[in-house]
Amino acid sequence: MGNGPSTYEVERLLARDLSSITEAREVVGRALMACGYRGEHDQVVLVVSELVTNALIHGAGTPVLRLSCDESRVRLEVSDTNAEMPRPREPDAEGGWGLHVIEELTTGWGASPRVDGKVVWCELAAPPAPAAVPDQVAN
Repeated sequence: MGNGPSTYEVERLLARDLSSITEAREVVGRALMACGYRGEHDQVVLVVSELVTNALIHGAGTPVLRLSCDESRVRLEVSDTNAEMPRPREPDAEGGWGLHVIEELTTGWGASPRVDGKVVWCELAAPPAPAAVPDQVAN
């Protein structure tokens, strides 16, 4: 995803409380509209909810949301100051579904260490745009 004129980028410091989940969902929803993302907006909003929830429950410090999107791709990142890398676990009634949801809905995800903690990222892609159909010429 380049930094062309149609790329939209956001960086937001989130409060260390559950209201940040709603804020992240709203920020992402506005960004998807602004960049004209052709994919399923609901899936991106669900994924950012899971990323922020994980940062609040398992992370430390102030989470930071970063988003870069254009009409065909979205990259989400949530960083925090806990250096422990996320690991999927067997889901149960208590939880553990977040990374499984992220894995199912994204084209890829991962986590990278940083000097001050880690960043968990994922990417989503819209289906290809339909090919233009040439006008039929009558014989």
